[in-house]
Amino acid sequence: MALESVVITDCDLPGTAVSDVLRASDHPVSLAPSGSVGDIAASAGEASALIVQWAPITGELLDQLPRLRFISRLGIGYDMIDVAAATERGIAVANTPTYCIEEVAAHTLAMILGQARGLKAYDSQVQAGGWSAVSARPMSGRPSQTTVSIVGLGRIGSLVAAGCATIGFTVLVADPYQDPELIRARGYLPVGVADAIARADILTLHAPLTEDTRHLIDASTLATMKPTSSIVNTCRGPLIDEDALADALERGTIGGAALDVFESEPLGADSRLRGLDTVQLSPHAAWYSPEALADLPVHAALNVVEFLAGRPVDAILNPGYAAAVRA
Repeated sequence: MALESVVITDCDLPGTAVSDVLRASDHPVSLAPSGSVGDIAASAGEASALIVQWAPITGELLDQLPRLRFISRLGIGYDMIDVAAATERGIAVANTPTYCIEEVAAHTLAMILGQARGLKAYDSQVQAGGWSAVSARPMSGRPSQTTVSIVGLGRIGSLVAAGCATIGFTVLVADPYQDPELIRARGYLPVGVADAIARADILTLHAPLTEDTRHLIDASTLATMKPTSSIVNTCRGPLIDEDALADALERGTIGGAALDVFESEPLGADSRLRGLDTVQLSPHAAWYSPEALADLPVHAALNVVEFLAGRPVDAILNPGYAAAVRA
């Protein structure tokens, strides 16, 4: 019996690890000419599985893929995949949730500490010939007198919370999917999202991007924050309304921001976030290490191999797919 075929919709990672893993299990594999709906539909009409990086996977596209049973995402976030539409059609969706946990947590902690200690302002000052310890922006405070609010206590948020607590920060956690008593048992204070935002000296975001969390940080929530507070985002760019954030930074409504992800990437040359001396930017790099780069494609491909072999895949996001009957 012919083994089930796999189509890679798009992939900007170097090397051939995805294809190598699939071919080692004798699965025919091909790459769509582009991530457009038309090219994917033409390439994957007979495919049993897709591996997706950034291409949008909609219900309309899924209806053109009658043999599709599985989608594996090259990454942690999955907002480019209509998971509800896949579930309705009996298609399982999985991500690669563990390949860069340490890297993103470390990058987040670096950004938190950079904001907490005013490192960008210090560096700029010394580079310009200055020498003043008392001119840090947005702050240079004592950790035990500084509150870090963490929105989302998943794998990465948990590591960030532990790191912040170890240094001495007061840690607030907003996560409606976590038991408040378990949050308290870990030494953190459970709060609602609005409270976390308003009480934060530093707010760090670790929530998935959904219709409920899109623009979680907007003009109204920014208006509740302390004028000395900072926002850190290494999660998903559209969690923040960038125009509203730029307004707040320019007006001094908040003190600073450290951002690794953006609403549109690469960040536009005309973005108002560029050039602000209270903003630290990195190019969606929190995930990166040589080890993570090597792990990501292998994990995504192994999801496919295991699923098509009938073995459990722990990373499946929509276990309800199994109850659907595809027409």
